[in-house]
Amino acid sequence: MVDKSIDRRTRYQPQALALAEEKDPKVFQSPNSLEDGSLSPRNSPTEFEQDREIQGKRKFNRLGWKRLTICLIVEAIALGSLSLPAAFSTLGMVAGVFSSIVIGLIATYAGYIVGAVKIKYPEIQNYPDIGTLLLGETGFWIITCAFVIGIMLGVGSHCLTGIIAFVRITESDVCTVIFGLISTIILLLAAIPPSFADLAILGYIDFASIMIAIGITMTATGIKSSQSPGGLSSSTWSAWPREDADFPKVMVALNNIVFAYSFAPTLPSFMAEMHTPRDYVKSVYAIGLIEIVLYTLIGSLVFYFVGQDVQSPALLSAGPLMSRIAFGVALPVIFISGSINTSVVARYIHGHVYRDSVVRYVNTKNGWITWIMLVTVLTFLSWIVAEAIPVFSDMLSITAALLNSGLCFYVPAVMWFVLLKEGNWFSLKNIRSAFYNGVVFLLGIGILVCGMYANILNLVNADEL
Repeated sequence: MVDKSIDRRTRYQPQALALAEEKDPKVFQSPNSLEDGSLSPRNSPTEFEQDREIQGKRKFNRLGWKRLTICLIVEAIALGSLSLPAAFSTLGMVAGVFSSIVIGLIATYAGYIVGAVKIKYPEIQNYPDIGTLLLGETGFWIITCAFVIGIMLGVGSHCLTGIIAFVRITESDVCTVIFGLISTIILLLAAIPPSFADLAILGYIDFASIMIAIGITMTATGIKSSQSPGGLSSSTWSAWPREDADFPKVMVALNNIVFAYSFAPTLPSFMAEMHTPRDYVKSVYAIGLIEIVLYTLIGSLVFYFVGQDVQSPALLSAGPLMSRIAFGVALPVIFISGSINTSVVARYIHGHVYRDSVVRYVNTKNGWITWIMLVTVLTFLSWIVAEAIPVFSDMLSITAALLNSGLCFYVPAVMWFVLLKEGNWFSLKNIRSAFYNGVVFLLGIGILVCGMYANILNLVNADEL
């Protein structure tokens, strides 16, 4: 019988594992083993199971850095980009551009740190495993809860955007619950492929979809502004924050920018499928550069064209006809990006529950049944979240402040101090990295404290109206 008191972190500390095994070799014996350590005939893997395992390992080891970049684009460049013009409207052009670039650089560095932990500890398969390295069993469950809830809130945001899209495209009086169910079913179907390498193929469609939708929005808003009385010079854009920009509104705007750069939590899950994990650095730099350039251009140009009346998501500002077209073009990105988040959580839960079984490879009857059931449950939970928080910007802001502040910023900073740093932090070789990670940590804590305070004030004010 395995001693459950053994800390989870021994999985990642070979010396501790060896000492524990020396004290009691049976502790680490497979539950299917005989006293001599051999597999019992009853529980030994069949030829079919061995074949399924070999095929499964091949299937989940096909991701290169280019496809990893596509996976990160699918996961990150979607809903966040649609909220940026409204964030710029609150912050003003100067603070908006500055925040977009600075937060982007910090998020890229934090993603690099998360990947470096995966390289140093190759046994970890996902972000919650890093929690084990930091705080043992307690850290595992804290990070697991934040990881699952944070990503599922993101899926809920996609479901909510799907509802907004269908309402705008159809211009019908159909109850939004019906559109919510339709969005949920599409998200479910798109999340069924279990391999990220397979989902990356859909990623090319996803990226083309969001780029075309953004292009339509920027072109339509630009033409609409130029044709208005006074032309582009009549736009109400401002270099400085708007007059009614109080603390809660400013924090919601900053939180939406943070949400747009939140790719770090999914990185270890994607890297677990890479055939050359060290190439992750290329993908992190690529996604960071693409995001910073794209987000800054989207936020500044649409805000410049539309002015302070820009809506969130930004596609709503393109005018009645063009917004319908833009939403139609954006449907693939709404559902593909949402589905890959569902897949990340489902892969984590499924792999954890069936970690000692061939079922985890999702290439057997039981594997497919359990996988589809799990994806179905997670997707419908996201629909419930979308119905419970029906305001797009508020949902993104709550997710960013409560969960992404840690998963994307202050936790990666702690990772460097605890898991990557060699020697004293104030030594000559560490002082620069210590400073960088100190900045990342402070930003994350600031987003958590100030962001949640602002969200609470917003919810209280909304109840009073």
